[in-house]
Amino acid sequence: MISRPRLDAILSIFVTVHPHETSILLHSSSCFFFILSAYFVVLPLRDDGAISLGISNLPGLFVGSLVLTLIAAPLSTFIFSLPSLSKGKLAYVMWVNVYEMYNDNAEALVLIHRFFSISLVLFFILWLSSSAGYSLSKLKGSVATSSTSKEEQKVDANSTYSVQWDNHGWFYILVRVAFFLWVALLNLITISSTWARVIDVMDSESGSRLFGFIGAGATLGQLFGSLFATGMAWLGPFLLLFAALLMEFAAQSSKGINKDVSHNSHLPEELTPIREADPDQQNEVHGDRQTAQPLKNSSPKFPSSKAKPQLWTILDGLRLILSSTYLLYVSLFLWLSAVVSSFFYFQKASVIAATITSSVERRRLFAQINSFIAAFILAGQLTLTGRVLTVAGVTIAICSAPFVSFLNLIAIAVWPTWVAIAVSETLRKVVTYVVTRPGRELLFTVVSQDEKYKAKA
Repeated sequence: MISRPRLDAILSIFVTVHPHETSILLHSSSCFFFILSAYFVVLPLRDDGAISLGISNLPGLFVGSLVLTLIAAPLSTFIFSLPSLSKGKLAYVMWVNVYEMYNDNAEALVLIHRFFSISLVLFFILWLSSSAGYSLSKLKGSVATSSTSKEEQKVDANSTYSVQWDNHGWFYILVRVAFFLWVALLNLITISSTWARVIDVMDSESGSRLFGFIGAGATLGQLFGSLFATGMAWLGPFLLLFAALLMEFAAQSSKGINKDVSHNSHLPEELTPIREADPDQQNEVHGDRQTAQPLKNSSPKFPSSKAKPQLWTILDGLRLILSSTYLLYVSLFLWLSAVVSSFFYFQKASVIAATITSSVERRRLFAQINSFIAAFILAGQLTLTGRVLTVAGVTIAICSAPFVSFLNLIAIAVWPTWVAIAVSETLRKVVTYVVTRPGRELLFTVVSQDEKYKAKA
């Protein structure tokens, strides 16, 4: 067993951490490690199930994921405004801001992860039930020896693009569509809820130092999950059981994210002018002296636990954004980032499809790019993120990714080859996850809990 001083000394090699921050740092990192491991373990199974429905149907599945996300955020706001919900009922609700209804936030986060763990077990049962002729002998025998070649033939064949849902039973289709959408929610809700909890127990100063190391745990989980899914692909749907176990480990790790390490409630110098210029924030500060620290300890302003919930509370998140200049700026930044990322994704797909005709080689290229990305991101998060945020500041951090994306698009336009795609994609993802994303999360450390849980979701 490593002693506490020895552990602190090891951590200090990678990140500037105070002794009282060690526990939350390790629990946060391990929680993200298990979440991302579980996600990347089930991701190949999800994609395989989607392909079996026909590649031509993939755009519809992605649109479905987008629509489901747009519905889930405002709906969750309305659900958690219901005062009649008891703790027992909330145990089955998984949305991001569920733990606003609890006295113990850590307990609610545990329930969120455990809920998804149980759901993966249920999908394992449904997946087996919907797969005709599935047997253990087939899993250990023919699948292990011939599934690769059959899959290559299925992907390479032109008939794959013409596969229609009518070729499968309704139960088969329903399970795979539901699983595709559910995995998207799992990734969104578990990561968002865990980040919200971490932000809740840290201030901007501690976050700028520790977010990089915490993010490295997620990147390491991505590496582990991808490698495990590659080596154990013959397990098929049994990967769901391993992913469920990983989610339970995430639930156990989240129990340690329960200590407030903040010591200073002041705003970071960079965020103070724009945040204090927000009229909504000024009213919040000067209008009620009992909330002298609204950016750190304020409780939700609406709806109260005794008030009767109204249907319009479903738009509370949008109302908070529109009433805050600060949140409008942040939302505009996030929206523009998403637009640029989407445009870059389609350019990447077009160039690779035009330059590499073999689907096998395309998948191999994507895998190689992802491997480089994960390795560089992990190294950067362990060594650069905290230092960059501390030295350069939040402004430079969040502006770096758009600048790099602009240069990448120019490079692809001038040199539309897979080499340019590989270099550009690696550079863009590394800058985004090593610098910009941790800086983006810092933007939400200076808002109230109401804004943090409803507007951010």
